[in-house]
Amino acid sequence: MTSTDAGRPLRVAIGEDDVLLREGVARILTDAGLEVVSRSGDADDLLHRTLAYRPDVVVADVHMPPGFTDDGLRAAMELRRRSPGIGVLILSQFCEPAYVMDLVGERPEGVGYLLKERVGDVTAFVDAVTRVAAGGSALDPEVVARMLGRRTREGPLQQLTPRELAVLAAMAEGLSNLGVAESLLISHASVEKHVTAIFRKLRIAPLDSENRRVQAVLTYLRTDDRRR
Repeated sequence: MTSTDAGRPLRVAIGEDDVLLREGVARILTDAGLEVVSRSGDADDLLHRTLAYRPDVVVADVHMPPGFTDDGLRAAMELRRRSPGIGVLILSQFCEPAYVMDLVGERPEGVGYLLKERVGDVTAFVDAVTRVAAGGSALDPEVVARMLGRRTREGPLQQLTPRELAVLAAMAEGLSNLGVAESLLISHASVEKHVTAIFRKLRIAPLDSENRRVQAVLTYLRTDDRRR
């Protein structure tokens, strides 16, 4: 869905210092029916314009001027603090789970982190943007694999079977049960069975909403990361 409940197109702000990538992302989103309300080449301008235009979602790079370190990420975190209703999708060249944990903070709603190479899969990229705008999550599979991989040696995740870990990873990426089934080539009923087992083993109460279940998984990952 590329429009809000009110019927207007989803509004997007873009923060990317690479002109070609910035314009490419804008073109992809515009062609998909979203409205790009601002384009910024540095983190300070991104923060200023986003607070002024109040889009539904921000798509931003991690490394941006003026500092060329994690300026874009810090701008995104500030936006989440000051405007909780705005979704934030980070695009990065680097697979950095620590960045994900910083971005998620105490509130996993409306957050995403993708490697820049994923933009080439236009359908999946647009889906990630719209999912984050709606308050869902979209985490890069490579980042999720690294997050889960360093937890399999000890702790509650050690109780999960390889298939359950695969299901958990797909859920953390933001996929619905149907999406998990299609991704792993298993039945919808099998996914439901695995999800029930995952929540039982991780002691996470199953919830009605697909989105809230994903948020529960992200919350677990964040909390577990801080215990280590």
